[in-house]
Amino acid sequence: MAWFKKQNSPLPASLKDEDKTIRTEGLFIKCEGCRSVIWKKDLDANEQVCPKCNHHSKVGARDRLRMLFDEGKYEVQDQNIISTDPLKFVDRQPYAQKLIAARAATKLNDAVINASGKMGGRPALISAMEYGFIGGSMGSVMGEMLTLAVERAAAKRLPIIIISASGGARMHEGTFSLMQMAKISAALARLDDARVPFLSLLTDPTTGGVTASFAMLGDLIIAEPGALIGFAGPRVIEQTIRQKLPKGFQRSEFLLEHGMIDAIVDRRDLREYLIHALNFFLS
Repeated sequence: MAWFKKQNSPLPASLKDEDKTIRTEGLFIKCEGCRSVIWKKDLDANEQVCPKCNHHSKVGARDRLRMLFDEGKYEVQDQNIISTDPLKFVDRQPYAQKLIAARAATKLNDAVINASGKMGGRPALISAMEYGFIGGSMGSVMGEMLTLAVERAAAKRLPIIIISASGGARMHEGTFSLMQMAKISAALARLDDARVPFLSLLTDPTTGGVTASFAMLGDLIIAEPGALIGFAGPRVIEQTIRQKLPKGFQRSEFLLEHGMIDAIVDRRDLREYLIHALNFFLS
């Protein structure tokens, strides 16, 4: 005679497979560099840098500001400027609808945040691009906001850092977007005449008209490891010159080797590096 009788009973609802999936969803992330699976909390604690291969994942504009300013505190300026869709541009969907979707997704009016705060106890301005807003593309609003930030830096004699993360000029605004290259560059020329430092930080990616203008005009040009930096894409260049490009072409390490940038700085060391640089320029 059996000492016990096994009864078939359904698992509690909390242990069903679909609940297990929901419970673990978003807790782990696959690294784009080494394809390792990383616990999200470990990645967050490491400033979105893979602890295994040192791959620097993309970071939003708000996180950039939090990482760099003292105690993560800052004040935002110029956030009430909105594109008027001057060309009424339509591709797969109207540009006006694309703007609405981007604003809803990022809670921003355009692809840059102008902010002021302190770095190492010293007042500073930072303009950080948001790649999640139509690929960080530069339209008339970004051009106006960056120009306002640079003019504010000149008027208040405060150093400015521009963090680039962009696919280039925004095609939806045609010539209006291309005009921003000259507009921002002219403002930076006036800043240079006022002898106020401009530090340019290039992140992955920094391409197109952004690279072809203000991103490469810094008194100090810094890049993160492995960042894609260039004007036209590698495939376009290869088709034009009908040659195979060297390995690592348009990555920050290649540009440093060829004298196009001044330094490559790990994101975890970036705040201290920038504070040291500002102290050097302003001493």
